[in-house]
Formats: sequence, C-alpha cells, structure tokens
Amino acid sequence: MTTPPDTGTPAGSGTPADAGAPVAKELRSVRSVVRERRKAALLRFWAGYRRQPAGLAGLAGMAVIVVLALAAPLITDSAGLDVTQATGDRLQPPSAAFPLGTDETGRSVLLLTLWGARISLLVGVTATLLAMGIGTLVGIAAGHFGGWFTGLLMRVTDWFIVLPRLVLAIALAAVLGPSLTTIVIAIGVTSWAGTARLIRAQTLAVEARPYLERARALGAGHWHQMTRHVLPNVMPLVLASTTLEVASAVLAEATLSFLGLGDPARVSWGSMLSRANSSGAVTFGAWWYLLTPGLAILVVVLCFTLCGRALEAVFNPRLRGR
Repeated sequence: MTTPPDTGTPAGSGTPADAGAPVAKELRSVRSVVRERRKAALLRFWAGYRRQPAGLAGLAGMAVIVVLALAAPLITDSAGLDVTQATGDRLQPPSAAFPLGTDETGRSVLLLTLWGARISLLVGVTATLLAMGIGTLVGIAAGHFGGWFTGLLMRVTDWFIVLPRLVLAIALAAVLGPSLTTIVIAIGVTSWAGTARLIRAQTLAVEARPYLERARALGAGHWHQMTRHVLPNVMPLVLASTTLEVASAVLAEATLSFLGLGDPARVSWGSMLSRANSSGAVTFGAWWYLLTPGLAILVVVLCFTLCGRALEAVFNPRLRGR
C-alpha cells in the first residue's frame, strides 16, 4: 500500500491565505455596510435640508459670496488696492467706471468690497473653528468625566459666559496688538463657552445610552469612548452651532476692525466702515461708502443664520415638523 506524499501541511488545514480569506471578505462587507449607511445618512440629511426654503436661500447666497471672494484675484486687479495707483476722484459717486463709487483715496469701493470679503470670511471662519474646537473639547470632557474636573471646567465656562464677549475681545486685541491673528484669537477664545455648555448637555444624553455602557463593560478607554461614540453623536449639533457662530464671528471682526484693532494693511468690511467714518463720509453724503460694506455684512450674517437655522431644524427632531 502506498502512502500519500508528506506535504508538510496537516490534513484538513488550508494555507494561511485561504484561512485569511473569510476575514478579509468580512472586513470588506463591514466597510461596504458602513459606506452605505453614511451615504443613506447624507441622502436623508439633504432630503431634510431641501425642505427648508430659507436654508436653501441662505446656502445659495453663501455660495455666491464665497465664489466672488475666491475669484477676486481673477476678476479684479489687486493693484487697485494701492492708494498710490487710485484712478478715481475722492468720494466719487457711483458711475459707469466705478459702479459703487470710490473711497477717500479714489479707490473703487466695489474692488475694496470684493477683497474685503476674503478677510472678513477668513477671520470669521477661522475664529469660529477655533471656538468650536475649544467648546467641543471642553463640553465632551465635562460631560464624560465627573467630579472636581467637571466642576472646574464648568466654573471656567461660566466665567467666560458672564464676561461680555466684546469687551474681553477688545481687551485681548489691545494687549496682543492689531493683526489678523490677534482678531482670530480674540474672537475664538471668547466665543466657545456657549458651545461648551451645549455640547456637555448632549454628551450627558449620549453617555446614558446602552452602547456606552457596553463599551465600558468591554474595557473601552476614555479616549475610545469619547472619539468613537460620543463625538460622532454630537457632531451634527457642532455643525449647526458652527454655522450660526460664523455670523457672530463676522460681526465681531467688523466691530474690532471698526475700532482700529484689525490689521491696518488688510482691507476688510470693518476697516472700510472705520475709514468711511474717519474720512467724513457721512458729512459729505457718501452713502455708497457706508452702505456697501454694511449691506455686505448684513447679507453674510443673514445667509449663515438661515443655513444654521435650517441645519438645526434638520438635526433636531423637535423642529423637523415646523
């Protein structure tokens, strides 16, 4: 009787590649399920957002403003920002050559408004991201941990809530010196407290859910619980708060620039209003110099507010029926 040749592999055992094939297939199936769920969630979100006419109007207006701000170097000549190359007369009314008139140095107000949108939006969005980052971190930590640590975070949060934001921002900007970085830090550091309170309340609600108890029972650490379970559940609230906070940040930037605490070498809507006020635009009746940046701030704040309210209505089940 002949014996089968010894292959070095026990009978019934497959190769390592064959053994790992079911695991790889299962991982691919899990990833595909995750992608499908994310796609379905995005479709549900867009379907809910489309039912908000005010939100769609705000989104369209915001898209137009962002496109104009990004395309400013392509559709205009940045040399017109130099006061030595101004081609218009002082406080010239709107005309064919200058559709929105000129400023006190003869520069086009339309050109200044387009380039000012870049700075105002940049400062507003950057300061909002800083505030949302601080508020989200403090809110999740205060909701997840207990004891004296949470009490300390909440007392610091209450201190920032009680203090007037604008006064504190002016004090920080005056100490740090006039620059864009100063304005971003001043607005971001003074605007996170309300978000921290909101995120903490949502974190407490998430912490009481059964899957968090299972995660803790299975030995999940604090970092895993906060990043894998808590953060994804509070992100819709963070997104809605971010959109609303951008409007406040744009207003705060305009206020600080109007007070002379912005970068004097950069054009923003707030600095335009400051120069219009100091140059006597009201006395000379140069309404175009004051009205243009003021309306630009109003439109941007309105668009972000409409988008934020629409996001809040989509993510908040209590508001979906309204």
